[in-house]
This record gives sequence, C-alpha cells and structure tokens, in this order.
Amino acid sequence: MINRRSFLQQTGIISAGIMLPPGFLTAKTNRQYGLQLFAFREQLPKEVNSIIPKIAKAGYKQVEPFGYSKANGFWGLTASEFKKLLDDNGLTAPSAHYSLDSFLSSGNTGQIEEVIEAAKILGQKYIVLPYLNEQYRNSSDAMNTVVNKINIAADMVQQAGLKMAYHNHDFEFKKIEGQRLFDLLLNNTNAEQLSFEMDIYWVVRSGEDPLKWLNDHPNRFRLIHIKDMEKANPALNTEIGSGSIDYKTILKKARSAGVKYYIVEQENFKMDQFLSIEKSINYLKQIS
Repeated sequence: MINRRSFLQQTGIISAGIMLPPGFLTAKTNRQYGLQLFAFREQLPKEVNSIIPKIAKAGYKQVEPFGYSKANGFWGLTASEFKKLLDDNGLTAPSAHYSLDSFLSSGNTGQIEEVIEAAKILGQKYIVLPYLNEQYRNSSDAMNTVVNKINIAADMVQQAGLKMAYHNHDFEFKKIEGQRLFDLLLNNTNAEQLSFEMDIYWVVRSGEDPLKWLNDHPNRFRLIHIKDMEKANPALNTEIGSGSIDYKTILKKARSAGVKYYIVEQENFKMDQFLSIEKSINYLKQIS
C-alpha cells in the first residue's frame, strides 16, 4: 500500500527537497458542495425528515434551505428542530433563501428580525434575497427604491453579525428605462454589507458571461449556484456536466475570484432526483 510519504518519495518530491504549497495534496478534495433544497420543493413539506438524510447520503455536506416563515418554520420544523436534523446528518447550512416581501412592500423591519433570528439558530453566514417581484423592478424609480431598501436590510443584517447576498435571475440584466438592476445593485450597495450569489445558469441564459463578471468584480460573488443548461432546450436544467455550460473553466475562475460557497441547483428532472443530484456532485468532485 502506498501511503502519503511513499507517494512523495516515489515522485521525488521529498528527495528533491521541493517545498509544497499548503494544501497541494488536498486541493482537489477541500471544496464542499451544497444543494439548494428547491430541488425537492414538492416533497419537503411532507417528507423533510426523510429527504435530508438522503441528500447527505448522496455526498453533500451543505444545504441551502428556502421558504422559511416564523409561522411554519422550515417545512413544519422550527429553526432549532431543523438545525438538529442537519446536525444529525452531518450537514450545515451556511446560507438560505429568505423572502423579504413583507419588508419590501411595507418597510416593516420585523420580517428582517425574524430572518436574522432563524439564520443565527442555524449558524448561517449569509441571508440571501432570492427574488424580487415585478413591482420592485418595472421602472427606474422602482429599482432605485428597492436598492435603497436592500441597503437598509443589509445594514441590519451586518449589525447582527451576518451578511446579506442577492441571488440573480435574468431580469436583472435587462434595461428598464435605460438602467439595469444588476448594475444598480453592484454600484449602489456597500460591498462590505451585500455580496452576490451568482446563478451561473441565469447569467448565461441572459446572454452575459459569468467569467467576465467574476473577473471584473473579485470578492463580490461569494456564493454561486451551479446549475447546468440542457443542450436541446436551454429553458431546462440538467445534471451538472451533462449540459452546455463549461463548469471546468468557470469553477477554476471562481476559486481565484473569491467564491466561498458552491451550491448545486436543479429545478427540473428527467431521472430519479436522488440519482440526479448524486450524478451532479460526482462530476463536480472529478473536476474540482
């Protein structure tokens, strides 16, 4: 059996006196992959206690929940109960998608406080705003107003010791009265308070280049959604490595651009969902 030292000796590394950079031998296995739980949106309300262990068994170490409310928690579990379920299965949840619609419509910060409370219980680092309804982005005035409100939320989140992130779709890259929402968010928010969760699929589908965004704004995209595009029908997702997006190149760039969290997402399936998410993570492990 070849152990670590034998390997070094056989390759001449030790005998040649070559100093290795930290993590040289483990670089390919250090990255942990998460799963956005939206993949199981239909099953989770009834099967959360059985779904989570299967995700861990498929090889994931992290999950990204969605849909929390103070009344219903996470699919009927309180934040504390959900945290225990994750702990029991060796999973963490560094981020989650939290709706802030009540705050955005009324200005009432109570919803932000509830979200912060849940995030702290789960030990999260990022509160992710996953979507903006059309009313918040259908005019230049609406977009500027919502950016100001996001700044208020991001400031509250930072004061609580956490950080906020914004998750894109494709509409952020469309011009409305001469302005693009994505540009407004990047240029009119505090980088110390608001990061971005780049959804690679939606960036590509909008006609933008994810590599350019990562290169032009290093350390701004701290999370990414790894979602592949079906070759035959770009409107559909497919397993990572089976679609048209070059994740070998993108993930290499993401590492140097400051991305910290890598989250698989798939919204539609043509095979068993657990086999699908396992296929995706196996591919990612091969190319990491």
